Amino acid sequence: MNLGAKIAEGKTKVIYQDLGSADNAVLFFKDDITAGDGAKHDILAGKGKYDWETTKNCFELLKRNGIPTHYISAPEDNYMVVRKMKMIPLECVTRRIATGSILRRLPFKEGTIFNPLLFELFLKDDVLHDPFINDDHAIALKVANQKEIDEIRNTTKRIFTVLEKAFAKQGIALVDLKLEYGRDAAGKLMVADDITNNAWRIWPEGKKELMLDKQLYREGKVGMEAVLEGFRIANEISRKFV
Repeated sequence: MNLGAKIAEGKTKVIYQDLGSADNAVLFFKDDITAGDGAKHDILAGKGKYDWETTKNCFELLKRNGIPTHYISAPEDNYMVVRKMKMIPLECVTRRIATGSILRRLPFKEGTIFNPLLFELFLKDDVLHDPFINDDHAIALKVANQKEIDEIRNTTKRIFTVLEKAFAKQGIALVDLKLEYGRDAAGKLMVADDITNNAWRIWPEGKKELMLDKQLYREGKVGMEAVLEGFRIANEISRKFV
């Protein structure tokens, strides 16, 4: 890769300037895995490549469905060329099945099916542990306006439906999905960052006990080999998307 200066580094990726274009950046997918706002941190050799390919496959699926993303190409293992974006500090979550944090916040029973899909916003803030917020909070915090929030909500639900259908063809339930958005130089909203096994819950045969996603790591009930195997299988599943 023709990498320029490092722009930023997060928990799981490094962002570089793309020397081929001032408008583009290059994401490098690391082998790191974290939970609890970084309180839990390990290295899983090979995870970065799985995340890179899973993201590539998901973005290519979205492109075929006419959904704009910041993805341009994935020329080498672990490296992805993307449009530079000004990221919006929101985690945009869509839920089909009630599980996880929503059970601690609201009186839903685990396994409740949301039809229509349930959409939630969380403010990206490690100190505050990514609190749940509503539209008015986001507007008051000046992170997005109502038109943008409406667009994010509609696009996120559409993306969930596209991925849900792709998973269902392989007998897998997409339980929930977390996405992030940014604005390009012209102010256009696009899905950004990544879409990996860190970003969703997936249950083969609709059974929680068969989960393949990052929740295996969060719960810590299995060894690291099993955690990595979940990422490998999720990557294999994503290959059939394209």
